[in-house]
Amino acid sequence: MIRYRYKGEGVRGFDRFAAGETPAAMVALYRSMLRIRRIEEEIERRYHQDFMKTPIHLVIGQEATSVGACAAMRRSDLLYSSHRTHGSYLAKGGDLNAMLSEMHCRANGCAGSRGGSMHIIDKAAGMAGTSAIVGGAVPIAVGAALAAQRLRQDHVVMVFIGDATCEEGVASESLNFAALHRVPVVFFCENNFYSVQSPLTTRQPARVLHQWAATYDMPSVEVDGTNVLAVQAAARVAVDRARTGGGPSFIEAPVYRFRAHGGSGDDSKSGYRDVAEREAWEPFCPVKMFEEYLTGKSVLSRAAIDTMESEIAAEIAESFEHALSSADPVEADLYRHVYAD
Repeated sequence: MIRYRYKGEGVRGFDRFAAGETPAAMVALYRSMLRIRRIEEEIERRYHQDFMKTPIHLVIGQEATSVGACAAMRRSDLLYSSHRTHGSYLAKGGDLNAMLSEMHCRANGCAGSRGGSMHIIDKAAGMAGTSAIVGGAVPIAVGAALAAQRLRQDHVVMVFIGDATCEEGVASESLNFAALHRVPVVFFCENNFYSVQSPLTTRQPARVLHQWAATYDMPSVEVDGTNVLAVQAAARVAVDRARTGGGPSFIEAPVYRFRAHGGSGDDSKSGYRDVAEREAWEPFCPVKMFEEYLTGKSVLSRAAIDTMESEIAAEIAESFEHALSSADPVEADLYRHVYAD
């Protein structure tokens, strides 16, 4: 049984958002998505070797949401996320060496080997924090936005959430508070229809998430989560609104993860979702669709893609070597960043 079907426009949908975008900007978006995809595939390929001592949650299939949303932000803007961190961290400008070192529990990881994949933080990139607790980052992001407002700081806060976060009481409380105080925060919901292995229909009543969010008196929209240009356009509106004192916004981006909730491989055969459902989404891969669009418009050539592939492959190999050759933490590191009266 196919519970959740793609309802976007496919490749045709890019035309509506391409006006005003330069070829170079669109190629950069494509390269960012391709890079994230290849990094995730290599993480998946190596994961069984057990050198990465951390749970992982891959974003394969969700690259357009990470790249499109982060493209609308400044480096100084703050990003918070849930447990599915790799895409947003890399799209925000995070350091691949630091991320892979963190996943290998090395002292030079972006969280000093304290966080692993699910608790990435990198202030230099504006990656302010992530949380494995469902909804855990939401009130923190709203608090950071309130602080920015009170201190008259010129940055916006965005928080990535999943559909399951909308079931948490803290989400309702945070949306209510953000709307009441008009804080500069953007709630970005990647609705991939499943929480671990529980489908949306068994967890929530029949409702549309962005319509639910709109009841908190904030602009709330739905955008095709496989269309990087559509995501970027919606994120720009929300970020600009927040930056100019207009208050919070909510973006729902239906999208589909092609891999398991956690770990490597596809777990569709376990029965929680139909293999046919995943296969039905595969033609709407965000990377392949955008590639098809750009090559069809003669914005991107096969030779240029091959060059990207070579450059990305070399970068990935070097970064894994960097992580594997980096130093482990020592006992003294246990007491760093620990505070007590």
